[in-house]
Amino acid sequence: MTPEPPEGALDLFADAGGEEPEAETPVWSVSELNAALRTLLEDRFPEVRVAGEVGSWTRARSGHCYFTLKDDRSQLRCVMWRRDAARLPMDPEEGMDLQALGRITMYEARGELQLQVKELEAEGTEGLWKLAFEKLRRTLQEEGLLDPARKRRLPRFPRSVGIVTSPTGAAIRDILTVIRRRAPWTRVVVRGARVQGEGAAVEVADALRVLAAEGDVDVIIVGRGGGSIEDLWAFNEEPVARAIADSPVPVISAVGHETDVTISDLVADHRAPTPSAAAEAVVQDRATLLEALDRVRPRLARGLATQVERRRHRLESGRRRVEAAMRRTLEPRVRKRDLLADRLGRAVRELIQRRRERLAALGGRVEALSPLSTLKRGYAVALSPEGRVLRGVHEFREERRFDLRVVDGRIECQALNIEPDGVTE
Repeated sequence: MTPEPPEGALDLFADAGGEEPEAETPVWSVSELNAALRTLLEDRFPEVRVAGEVGSWTRARSGHCYFTLKDDRSQLRCVMWRRDAARLPMDPEEGMDLQALGRITMYEARGELQLQVKELEAEGTEGLWKLAFEKLRRTLQEEGLLDPARKRRLPRFPRSVGIVTSPTGAAIRDILTVIRRRAPWTRVVVRGARVQGEGAAVEVADALRVLAAEGDVDVIIVGRGGGSIEDLWAFNEEPVARAIADSPVPVISAVGHETDVTISDLVADHRAPTPSAAAEAVVQDRATLLEALDRVRPRLARGLATQVERRRHRLESGRRRVEAAMRRTLEPRVRKRDLLADRLGRAVRELIQRRRERLAALGGRVEALSPLSTLKRGYAVALSPEGRVLRGVHEFREERRFDLRVVDGRIECQALNIEPDGVTE
């Protein structure tokens, strides 16, 4: 809150330069004096236009710009707040002659006079807008992005058309109306973006990259309706120009009216004077296509019939040649195959017979060594209830049950008396 100056202070300023007042001179604090000076300055100079040479230009991270305007005898500190500075097409270069529109005020904390600038323009016919345009145009031209040789042809019959513009503007309605009338079968993919104001260029560039990366469109229209040079400026900024140049599909620029020329028009593969003209350039008229098809249909039919007949004869001739060649190639191989099959059959039968004989011999030897063969000779094997072979008297217990395995089954037994014979292994 601005402090109130001492009583009579403003009258004192009003009488400055006249006779000294008879009343005692009031005592000011520094803050009171600076506040009073600020009030007087802002009331006396509500808006001024100052011309001078720019110096010490600095754009802070906050977006505010600080600089000086000077001539050969004096200089004036200036500040341009972020909201106003964001509208500048470029930062002025030191030494550039400018005109600044703003109001005179005082920065009370330091007691410094300063001009709060709302608008800034270069002197002469060029202006900041024209200078910024030419600076970027030269940069892109040196990189070859404006070379007509790099511009691509538009697809004659696109299946899908991408559109980058404001989703609520007149441009989108004009484009869609024309496409529906001329080629209603065309698929349209709209990627909305702000087309003017701070950050609009970045949104347009991002929308272009997303459409191109998705790979679902054959051509992209980017643009907006008419407006002032400031309204159209997003299409004169580097992010949009780079995104158009990097697009893998052709891009049509349709910005403003026929007399408006932007950087995006120069970089794009095709420039349309209006959004409606862009839509007409990208799709063929339905009536024209139908008329062309009517004229072409008889010639297509005759050409197709001739091609089909010619290819049928070629296929038939080729089939006969292939069959003859296959017979010549396969017949000796079939005979050889039959001979080898006979030999293989005999060899397999002989091998099986030898293996059978060997298997029978091995079976006899296994049978001779089998415990069952021993049992067949009248022997038996004592087994514990768990199935373990009982080999000596020490493994038996009186009154304990055990099984006696004979050749054709098991006999449940009980040990009534156990008598060792005194023979140990």
